[in-house]
Amino acid sequence: MKRLLARLLRDRRAVSAVEFALISPVMITMGLGGVELANMAIAYMRISQVAITIADNASRAKQASSSSGAVMREFDVGEAFNQVSLQYPGLDLFGRGRVVLSSLEYNAATTGQYIHWQRCRGSYTAGISKYGVQGTGASASFAGMGPTGNVLAADSGSAIMFVEVYYQYRPIFFTIGSGGAPTIYRQAAMYVRDDRDLTGGPGTSNAGIANPSPAATVYTC
Repeated sequence: MKRLLARLLRDRRAVSAVEFALISPVMITMGLGGVELANMAIAYMRISQVAITIADNASRAKQASSSSGAVMREFDVGEAFNQVSLQYPGLDLFGRGRVVLSSLEYNAATTGQYIHWQRCRGSYTAGISKYGVQGTGASASFAGMGPTGNVLAADSGSAIMFVEVYYQYRPIFFTIGSGGAPTIYRQAAMYVRDDRDLTGGPGTSNAGIANPSPAATVYTC
């Protein structure tokens, strides 16, 4: 028995295989973790691009009104949302998240700001605007929208299209960290790029958004 033990202690065969068996779980976990981090970073980048794209599209209104100014239509809101699905077909933005589009405008009555209209789309019902709902600031002081220290305010006669996007990230392999899969939140804002009729045009009763026949889907919040 002593000779057998001594021989086993001196035996160096298959040492590399044993070492690989011990280290491979760690190496595989690190490799998969790197892939997961890269995928998460791409998801954050894509959601940022989604917010910018919607803000950009919503800042352009195409339908002229009798006042000679362009008006925002429910159709235009729907198209701004639909373009995201075409650009990012695998993202499932509206299945996993929610988009909140707000029109931030100057309120002469309070000499402050107010959210004239707001539209939402997506199944993530917890995704609400961090700055207020439609009508916020209509009768009370409201500084504007944006994080503390970087609040945006629209000029008189113009509007800012303010977009907030929520997205529930789903890991490929496993969740990194102890907080579970993150809910990505991104925001973007752009001034309207046309001489927009902010009333929605003659005859409108939908808080500044026209919905002529045939009526389009209204993505109420």
